[in-house]
Amino acid sequence: MSIDLTNPIFNDEAAAWAHFEAIRWPDGPVCPHCGVIGAADKVTGATARPGLYRCHECVKQFTATIGTVYESSHIPMHKWMLATHLLCASKKGVSAHQLMRTLGLGSYRTAWFMAHRIREAMAEHDPRPIGGKDKTVEIDETVFGRIEGAPKKGRALKGRSSFRNTALTLVERGGSARSFHVEGVRIADLKPIIRANVDRETNIMTDELTTYREIGHEFASHDTVNHSKDEYVRREGDNVITTNTVEGYYSIFKRGMKGVYQHCSEKHLHRYVAEFDFRYSNRSALGVEDQERAAKVVRAARGKRLMYRRPDEVAFA
Repeated sequence: MSIDLTNPIFNDEAAAWAHFEAIRWPDGPVCPHCGVIGAADKVTGATARPGLYRCHECVKQFTATIGTVYESSHIPMHKWMLATHLLCASKKGVSAHQLMRTLGLGSYRTAWFMAHRIREAMAEHDPRPIGGKDKTVEIDETVFGRIEGAPKKGRALKGRSSFRNTALTLVERGGSARSFHVEGVRIADLKPIIRANVDRETNIMTDELTTYREIGHEFASHDTVNHSKDEYVRREGDNVITTNTVEGYYSIFKRGMKGVYQHCSEKHLHRYVAEFDFRYSNRSALGVEDQERAAKVVRAARGKRLMYRRPDEVAFA
C-alpha cells in the first residue's frame, strides 16, 4: 500500500515529529545520555524547538534525532520525511536537483547532503551472509563511469574496464541484493567479498569469468553461462542456469545512474549502490511497500552519522 503524499507528516512539523518519534521510540522516549526509557517530558514554550525533551533522571535535553543521520540538521522534519519517502519510493532514485526543487531547499549542496545521509541509513553494516542450503545466488560485475584521471571520452576509454569503476553484485533469487565498489575483477578483488557475503551451502551461478572458477568449488555448486557464445539461459533438469536476475538488477541500476544521477564520482559510488541494494532488497515483490520501506530507513538511521569535510565530500562522524 502506497502512502498518500498529502499526509500531514509531509507538510506539518508536529505530525512529522510524532511520526518520526513513533518509529524511533516505539516504547516511549529514550534518553541518549542515560538510557532511561519513558522518563522524559516534552519541552514546551515559545523558544522550545520541535521534538525537544528533558529527561527526569539526568535532566538533560535531547531529541529523537540524536545518534542518527538526521542529527544536527536545521531542515524541518516534515521535509526530511518527504525526502526519505521519495528516495525509498522512486525505483531509479531522485536527483539532488529534483529534491531541491520538490522540497523548496535553499541550495543544491543541502539537497545533495540530505540524499547522502539517507543513503547512509540505507546501507547495511556488518550484514549476515546471503544464500544458504537449497538457495541460489547469482554473481556478476559491471563497469560504470570512469576512474579519476582516466580519459573522459574517445577510443582510449571505450571498452577499457581498467579506466572504469567496477561494481560487484550478489543477488539471491527471490531475495536481497548486495553490491560493492571493487578495484577490479582479479581473484584478490572478488574472492574475499564473495567468501564473506555468501553462505558456503549456496548454489552460485556466474558467467565464464576465470575468477569465479577459482572460488566456485568452495560452495555447494557452481554453474556458469557463457555470454561470449551468446548463452544466457541453460536448463539442466529442474535447474535453470542463468545470471538474468543480477542482470535485471543492473538494468535498474544503470538506468538510474545514467538517467537520474547522470554522474557519480568514484569516491561516492559505494553510497549509490547501497541505495539501489536497499530498494531491491525491500521491493514490493517481497511484501515491502513504500511506507514500510521509509520506516525501515528511519529505524536503520540509528547509530549512523555523516559529517561534511568539504562541499563535495562526506565522512563518518
